[in-house]
Amino acid sequence: MPVQIAHLTGAGGYDDPSIDQALAVFTRAIADHDPRTAHLYFDVSGIAGFGQWREKAELVAARIRQVGLERILYGSDAASGGGVPPRQAWAAFRRLPLSESEFQTIGKNVAPYMRYVVQ
Repeated sequence: MPVQIAHLTGAGGYDDPSIDQALAVFTRAIADHDPRTAHLYFDVSGIAGFGQWREKAELVAARIRQVGLERILYGSDAASGGGVPPRQAWAAFRRLPLSESEFQTIGKNVAPYMRYVVQ
């Protein structure tokens, strides 16, 4: 059963140091091939575009790579209600120091629980 962790373990943005501390625990477990991470995915909704994310852009990109691009799901959960509209959220996300290939991979990823719906 897949597990999706929202906002790279935070609540949007990447300001609070505890977000990176929590994500570091997951990246170590993934690197150690902990079987409990076999079906673990992370969404990056709200990571860029909120708070002081630009100051942490290099760190966020490094963590995304450590987690593994295949585990990263892009999404915007602020399509209504005064949040950052999806087009602006994607533009902010694209300001992270990732390659075009990395952005394309993330953009094409489909959550495992949606694969049967999308096909």
